[in-house]
Amino acid sequence: MTLLDLHCHLLPNSDDGTEDILTALSLAKVAVEQGISHLLVTPHHFDGKYLNHKRDVIQKAAQLQDELNKMQLPLQVFPSQEVHLHGELLEKIVADDILFMDETERYLLLELPHDSIPQYTHKIIFELTARGIRPVIAHPERNRAIQQDPEKLYELLELGCLTQLTCGSYLGVFGTTVQSLTEKIIQANQGFIMASDAHNFDGRKFLLKEAFERLRIEEGEAIVSRMQQNAKDILNGADIDEVEISHISSLPKAKRKIGPF
Repeated sequence: MTLLDLHCHLLPNSDDGTEDILTALSLAKVAVEQGISHLLVTPHHFDGKYLNHKRDVIQKAAQLQDELNKMQLPLQVFPSQEVHLHGELLEKIVADDILFMDETERYLLLELPHDSIPQYTHKIIFELTARGIRPVIAHPERNRAIQQDPEKLYELLELGCLTQLTCGSYLGVFGTTVQSLTEKIIQANQGFIMASDAHNFDGRKFLLKEAFERLRIEEGEAIVSRMQQNAKDILNGADIDEVEISHISSLPKAKRKIGPF
């Protein structure tokens, strides 16, 4: 199974991901062992702590690719960013400082604040979609506002957004609350791609293979194929197959399991 990973922090010395080139190369070996052949390096940009300008990411990604080629690792990396939602986002796009998930500049990996959804979010998304840009919301299952009211995610999808769920979330790395919400997002057809968001060798590592194996068992081959095809289409700047999404509140209630006394 050949996999594409559209969100990871493999680019060395850029953010809270890998600290140096040796660590990055070691982590890249794990990605290859997972079956990943292509990935986006997506350092944080404008999140209040990290700035990774477009020109710098392109240069660092090229250097990383050179090192991968020297080691004969069959991994193709592409420069991108995990762009934090902020009021100046449109200005940064006009200034050509934003990297997209595809060369046609159609899909944008957009990170919301961890604790909230700002009041101006819908306005920014409307302006992006008016420019033909489709936001892909990074790990919405970890946003506290969405955890408290999943209907907020439905509203973003109705505006034209897509979602990127994190493997660790689905596998319980971030706890049962996040895991449960991730499962519900998938069951409501609100999950469009799965990505590693890999940072290191600890909890936030490459788990794409394990996540898809569980997804195949729990939800079936069709949704696995759809998510993998969506990733290919996004990377190629192509249309994705639209699906009918449901409200999480309309999902059947899980039956309480009572063990033997």
